[in-house]
Amino acid sequence: EVIGAWSRRFLPKEAPAPQLPKLEKNETFTQTREGHLYTVDIFTKNHHLVGDEPKEVKGDDLGMNPYELLLSALGACTAMTLRMYTNRKKINLTKIKVHLKHSKKHIEDCETCDEKPQLIDHIDKRIEIEGDFTPEQEDRILEIAERCPVNKTLLSEVRINKF
Repeated sequence: EVIGAWSRRFLPKEAPAPQLPKLEKNETFTQTREGHLYTVDIFTKNHHLVGDEPKEVKGDDLGMNPYELLLSALGACTAMTLRMYTNRKKINLTKIKVHLKHSKKHIEDCETCDEKPQLIDHIDKRIEIEGDFTPEQEDRILEIAERCPVNKTLLSEVRINKF
């Protein structure tokens, strides 16, 4: 107890738990964390994540940056979609690995670029699967990966509305 009481003086103070609104399925609430420049607490109906920026841009690196969060959503959705498909088809898939990388690249030969270099977002994806399946089943599994809902959302027109 003595050591605990002494050491508390040197530990960062815990931020008080935020008053959260009642959240529904597929709804998130993000709030900045007191005493931090970029750190945010992200809440869903049943879970909590921390987002932040890396130290090289003056963040505290306490969580994933926004693009890492975006990629993790795509990776999780891809793996879950493959698991649902292979379970339904009774295909023995023992391991799924989804590697993702985000970058911005210049658009080549852009007809609508008013002489300014334009950048476009690129996500590189590599899927590795292990299990007992035929080459035809593997081709179909990798085709199904492109049908995950987050993948489809990222490839569609998205509108963000204020509410």
